[in-house]
Amino acid sequence: MIESIDFSLVNWSRGQFAMIAFFHWIFIPITIGTTYVIAIAQTIYVKTGDPSWEKLAKFWAKLFGINFAIGVGTGIILGLEFGTNWANYSWIAGDIFGAPLAAEGIMAFFLESTFIAVMFFGWGKIGKKFHLVSCYLVAFGASLSALWILVANAWMNYPVGMVFNPDTARHEMVDFWAVLLSPFAVNKFLHTISSCFVIGSFFMIAISSWYLLKGRNILLAKRSLVLAGTFGLLSSVFVVATGDGSAYNVANHQPAKLAAMEGLYDGTEGAGLVTVGMLTPGKKVGDDKPDFVFRHEIPKALSFLSFRDFNAFVPGANDLVFGNEKYDIMPADAKIDRGRKALDALALYKEAKDAGDEVLKAEALATFRQHESFMGYGHLLSPDAILPNIPFIFYSFRVMVGGGIFLVLAAALILFLTLKNRIERRKWLLRLGIFSFPLAFLASMAGWIVAEVGRQPWTIQGLLPTMVSTSNINVTAVLITFWMFFAILSVLLIAEIRIMIYAIKKGPGTKKKGDTHA
Repeated sequence: MIESIDFSLVNWSRGQFAMIAFFHWIFIPITIGTTYVIAIAQTIYVKTGDPSWEKLAKFWAKLFGINFAIGVGTGIILGLEFGTNWANYSWIAGDIFGAPLAAEGIMAFFLESTFIAVMFFGWGKIGKKFHLVSCYLVAFGASLSALWILVANAWMNYPVGMVFNPDTARHEMVDFWAVLLSPFAVNKFLHTISSCFVIGSFFMIAISSWYLLKGRNILLAKRSLVLAGTFGLLSSVFVVATGDGSAYNVANHQPAKLAAMEGLYDGTEGAGLVTVGMLTPGKKVGDDKPDFVFRHEIPKALSFLSFRDFNAFVPGANDLVFGNEKYDIMPADAKIDRGRKALDALALYKEAKDAGDEVLKAEALATFRQHESFMGYGHLLSPDAILPNIPFIFYSFRVMVGGGIFLVLAAALILFLTLKNRIERRKWLLRLGIFSFPLAFLASMAGWIVAEVGRQPWTIQGLLPTMVSTSNINVTAVLITFWMFFAILSVLLIAEIRIMIYAIKKGPGTKKKGDTHA
């Protein structure tokens, strides 16, 4: 089976999915991140009767609507790819992976789509309170949509609540609540949704900063800075807190990803957390090259963050590949051997079933169950294949963390000076507010790289490698659709940017310099 794998098909399938996911993620955080701020602004209008707050809510809702309309298409393409490029994965895991995606469509997308119409066409035409409820239901629907998709993704990282059926060669759900409430699912949702709030907040901060630099829509810009700055600051702090939970889950269930995040080759007790460092170029597992050209670390911090024990042992890449008897870590080649025994037993089980040999069928099933937890390893070509790209994950992790810390400080400073009514005199800070928006995207993208590339070689952690998850199609078909989708999505992105720029320049309805009315 391994010899028949077309790795060019695997790589192009991965590349296509990554490309579409990249485009999709440009739209999603803005959609999710701005909804609650719009609802809060509308709440203030309902409470105070001040029409400038409604005008503020309308303006941001218009930008939200532009982004939502174009972003829906990217999600549809992304969903279709599971059937076109990843048919083997869809077959094996469809019973579990498909359930939350179906829930997303039925429970979340319909809710969001229905009340978007009420929100957009209901200004001044329906009761204020009902319209306000529709704003919150749009926000809730967007978050609920993210929940189900992230539950599906979390299951790929931490497969629970299921059993493998040897008769159908599929994973089947047996405990929905275990899937929904797994520590990975809960933490991934909280971490990702709060990062969306951060990006949405800095989207508003960037536009408001531009208005202040241009001396336009001053009241709208300042009020938006207060709302977005408060929301962004709270969300940024929450991202940091949930990031700790994510690292804890990774340490306990994805040690290879943790080793890559920290550039840790040789495990140690009381492991330090690397703050900055440069990995030795060309470093491989098992060689005698030093791990780093230089580094600075916080003593024992990695052990504590990983296992809540300052002296805990944190395994490195060498321990995971070659094993470590002292800490009961099985070498990768032993896992591969057991995985191949599981796959051979599964094949023998099917042959015995077809032949009607009940004795052989029972023996094969017993052997398969004995080694079942290792069956994914049976597809791997070498022991070091259990590791992701260590330099890529190491540097991506630091971009994510460094960007996150910067955003916390930026949101706090912008909010403080806005409340003190001194933000207009800080031109450099307003320019920083504009720059912070793409930085928020960069930090978020780096986080997804750590989460998804760091999971490699697995589509389903420990159970199904990416290289056997693809569809049985010609690589030419993937190449053609790659460039076709790239062209379509690029046009959509350019269209969105141009429409957004036009709407931003037009503003909420007035372009008079020095205007103090939102």
